[in-house]
Amino acid sequence: MSTFDHPALIQNISQAMSGLRKVQPEAMQGFGQLAKSAMAEGAISEKHKELMALAIGITQHCSGCIGFHVKALRRLGCTRQELEEMLAVCVYMGGGPALMYASEAWAAWDAFAPAQA
Repeated sequence: MSTFDHPALIQNISQAMSGLRKVQPEAMQGFGQLAKSAMAEGAISEKHKELMALAIGITQHCSGCIGFHVKALRRLGCTRQELEEMLAVCVYMGGGPALMYASEAWAAWDAFAPAQA
């Protein structure tokens, strides 16, 4: 089981970043523009770019990245099977440490499930 509450984690990170946006607006705007440009739909779909970003977040051991990119993948209609296959590649390429963060991403997937009516 994940030790992170990913929805709360990304909310806390977003709040902390708002303060950084106030004191470093140009740097934060630059980063935001870089993210927007890099993730824009093109020859590679936005969903596939988010899968790549999540894979990098997993192999770089970044819980915040896991939260933000899993949430985006849910929004983009990623399937559990697509997630599972990407997680297997992460474990293949990153070994045991990647397995720990892949498990965290697996738990985050459920944390961002749409509310049941």
